[in-house]
This record gives sequence, C-alpha cells and structure tokens, in this order.
Amino acid sequence: MKKDLHPADYREVAFKDMSNDEVFITRSTVAAKETITIDGVEYPLVKLEITSSSHPFFTGKQKLVDTAGRVDKFMSRYGNRGKK
Repeated sequence: MKKDLHPADYREVAFKDMSNDEVFITRSTVAAKETITIDGVEYPLVKLEITSSSHPFFTGKQKLVDTAGRVDKFMSRYGNRGKK
C-alpha cells in the first residue's frame, strides 16, 4: 500500500441495523458520536435504519409483482394490430 493514502481518521467502525439489532464492523472514516463495546473493544457506533440484513430485496421477503398477467392483457388488446 502507498504511504499516507488513507485519511487520518480511517479506523474500524461498528454499524448497527436498528430494525434487527445486527452489528457489523468495517473500516470507515464516518463521523460517529456514540460508541459501543464488542468483545472488550470499543468502537465508534453508526446507527442505520436498513442494511442488507433487513432490506426486503436482500432477505427474499420482497413482494414480486406478477407481470405475466399484464403482458397477456396488453397482447390481447394490442398484439394483433401489427398483423395485416
């Protein structure tokens, strides 16, 4: 790595998903006002409303819209207009 590439405040930060209380630790420069102690180590804490562990798209709980019915309806109305 190049020397002095990262900012001076680049450190490990704990991010907490407030919807399911999951905490993950990664390196970041984000400013944090609170701290949390995990396994005896104190980390700056950033609270998030939604992460990949609670987002419906990533958890598989997303409601899928049935587009097949819409396509069939469109084809029944306008599908034969191009044929002469």
